[in-house]
Parts: sequence; C-alpha cells; structure tokens
Amino acid sequence: MNALPQPLTAPPPVNPITVAVVEDVAGIRENLVELLDRTPGYRCVGAYPDAEQAVVGLREIQPDVILMDINLPGASGIEATRAVKRFRPDVRIVMLTVYEDGKALFDSLKAGACGYLLKRSSPEKILEAIHEACAGGVPLTPQMAAKVAQYFQHLGGHSDEVGRLSPRELRVLELMAEGFLYKEIAERLHIQTETVHQFTKRIYEKLHVHSRTEAVVKFLQR
Repeated sequence: MNALPQPLTAPPPVNPITVAVVEDVAGIRENLVELLDRTPGYRCVGAYPDAEQAVVGLREIQPDVILMDINLPGASGIEATRAVKRFRPDVRIVMLTVYEDGKALFDSLKAGACGYLLKRSSPEKILEAIHEACAGGVPLTPQMAAKVAQYFQHLGGHSDEVGRLSPRELRVLELMAEGFLYKEIAERLHIQTETVHQFTKRIYEKLHVHSRTEAVVKFLQR
C-alpha cells in the first residue's frame, strides 16, 4: 500500500462511514485502520486477522462497510462474506486482493460482496471505494469486470435473462457494472435520478434479483 495521505482539513460529517477491516497481514491491517481513523468522514470500528474472529466480532458491531481480504488463513474471505451476509444482509462488503482473478471475483460477488479492491490501490482509491460502496455503488474497475467476462467465456456460462432487457435498461445495467452511482448514471444518460431508480426496479424484476450486486453478477455472466 502506498504512503498514507495527509488528513483532510474539512470538518468531518456528523455521521462518519464506519468500517471494519478483515486482513491477516498485520502491517496492511494497521495501515488501513490508521488511514480510516486519520481521515475525517471515516471511522474504523473493528479489525480482525482471520475469518473466524471476524464472524464473531461482526455480530456485535454494525459497520456500514467491511473491507474483507479474500485469502485469509483458515476459512477464506469468501466464506466469511457468506457467513456475515446471513446475519447482516444489508452490510456492504468490499473484497481485498493482490491479484485480479475472475473466478475469485465472481465467487465473491455471488457470496454477497458488492465490490473488489486491489491491495496496491492508493489510499485515495481505497477511501473512494468505501464511499462508493456505502452509497450503494459497485466498486469494480472495468478491468476486473473484463476478468469476470473472460472467466465466463471460458466456462461457457451466460444469463439469457439479460437478453430480455430493453436497450435503455441494458445501458443502465452496463453503467451499474462499471461502478457508477445512480446520480452519475442519470447525468450520463441525461435523465432524472428517479428515472434511473425506475429502470433499476424493472431490471431487478426481469432478472429476478433483489440487489444491484446480483444484477451485476448476471450481467457479467451474459
């Protein structure tokens, strides 16, 4: 991870984004905790070295976002994500990894994660991904999306349901998969944010899903 940025000078919001960190490498875990606690608008409320301690600890706290390492000792971060989502289905989980792996990415999204972040990302990118996840976005770079697409081409997997979408609905879903927030999608398509929400509702109905992440997973399977 790169050097920590200087703390921002703007006053923190009344309700900072609360974050829990699950990372087995002590140095990376400590850097993330320090980054969060040094930056106004963010607060670390828990840090765990493995999946087992995280699942126990996360029953007692209510973070907005969890940064979850994929390759943990013992149970993996994907298994931990699946376990946490059973008792906290609303929590936003962003996976941390060293490599861009299409299968691991898809398995993470399928388990309930909302995005994917490389550990070598700059502190600014890490904070941006946390903010985006908290706002309902999908922190997922186009390069990572391409990895998942390649993985499914190799398997021959696809989702026929995506073909039922109208061209406008498909475009909204494409932008969702690229990580744009609803407001940003509205600006790009020159429509109202409420209209984006209406498109999203129809997309969910046609794809038989209940969340943005599930919709993106089906899009990546097409």
